[in-house]
Amino acid sequence: MKQVTLGHTPDADDAFMFYGIASGNVNSPYFDIKHVIEDIEKLNKRAIDHELDITAISAHAYAYIKDYVILNSGGSFGINYGPIVISKKNIELEQLHKYKIGIPGKMTSANLLLKLAIGKFDGVEIIFSEIPEYVSSGLVDAGLIIHEAQISFGDEFQKILDLGRWWHDSTNGMPVPLGINVISKRSLTTQEIIEFDKLFKSSIEYGLQHLDDALEYSMQFSRGNSKLLIEKFVKMYVNDLTINMNHEGKNSIITMLRKAKTSSILSYDELLFVDSNNQKVDRVV
Repeated sequence: MKQVTLGHTPDADDAFMFYGIASGNVNSPYFDIKHVIEDIEKLNKRAIDHELDITAISAHAYAYIKDYVILNSGGSFGINYGPIVISKKNIELEQLHKYKIGIPGKMTSANLLLKLAIGKFDGVEIIFSEIPEYVSSGLVDAGLIIHEAQISFGDEFQKILDLGRWWHDSTNGMPVPLGINVISKRSLTTQEIIEFDKLFKSSIEYGLQHLDDALEYSMQFSRGNSKLLIEKFVKMYVNDLTINMNHEGKNSIITMLRKAKTSSILSYDELLFVDSNNQKVDRVV
């Protein structure tokens, strides 16, 4: 049995996905899993340093890492919804790039999507859960909100830009690529990578089949939000593409990163995807 480190975030949707594994109801004879729970930007940085065998990261962060393969399962995709820019000010979208904007991390997909939408801007890194407070107090002019804050921000704020809708409209309906899970090809063989992808898929399916139990487990990461709100959030980001991204999810990731490369926002050498059906790893340049 191989010992592996598995990184995921203290967020309800990630917890839901891993409930089957964490509860011991879904297991494998191949892996002894050590769970590592960190904020997404910390996981992005740990992936750059190749500290974890398997980890959740932002789709954006994949451009900065080496020798990790994108799993078919576990992706977070918005379907005509996603990160939102809020403010207490009357900001015209065309002028948004001139304002100071609180962001949840430089390598988050939300930050990349905002750059694609409005170009260069003054971004201030803030812990994602504190962004509404920074906007409310005037420490930043606007805030880029993610996770359950997308559906819970108060009436005191104005919605300046819905990046999920912007992406949907600008790509003829592609899903919004936000979070992915990656696995190291330095420490695991191709067959082990395939086996973990199957295990993770089984964990997600188990959570969906045991919805109440999985939601109850996820509530430990609710950050004080109600179970109704957490259920709504989980159902938004644990969808059919989470079980298996297929070509639809894969193409959205490729499209986002290629748009960023064409716009000289970032560069990368290759994208590696698990192809469980054909028992191999696909390379896309």
